[in-house]
Amino acid sequence: QVQLVESGGGLVQAGGSLRLSCAASGRTFSSYRMGWFRQVPGKEREFVGAITWGGGGTSYADFVKGRFTVSRDNAKNTVYLQMNSLKPEDTAVYYCARCVASVLARCIGQNQYDTWGQGTQVTVSS
Repeated sequence: QVQLVESGGGLVQAGGSLRLSCAASGRTFSSYRMGWFRQVPGKEREFVGAITWGGGGTSYADFVKGRFTVSRDNAKNTVYLQMNSLKPEDTAVYYCARCVASVLARCIGQNQYDTWGQGTQVTVSS
């Protein structure tokens, strides 16, 4: 059973940066695409970005393009979300998850994920 544990969240001023990490247990990590989502109270969880199993391909929501970068280190069973130029509207709980879709493009949908981390809070002050 794969488990995902996020870390790296916290409080940052607008314009600042944070790097979230998602550590995975299990030996099949490198076989799967991985994604990041975020959620604020009262709103639907929304897609942030995803990465192919080898790290050669990525996909992003329009609202983070050019600011956020998803990467992974399969030797460490870890996927990262580098967040730059943070805005107050980026405040949310951020989740990593394992995508079971056959192509990266389908990793936009929550229903393509079978395992989720517990989330890490990111708060951006103005």
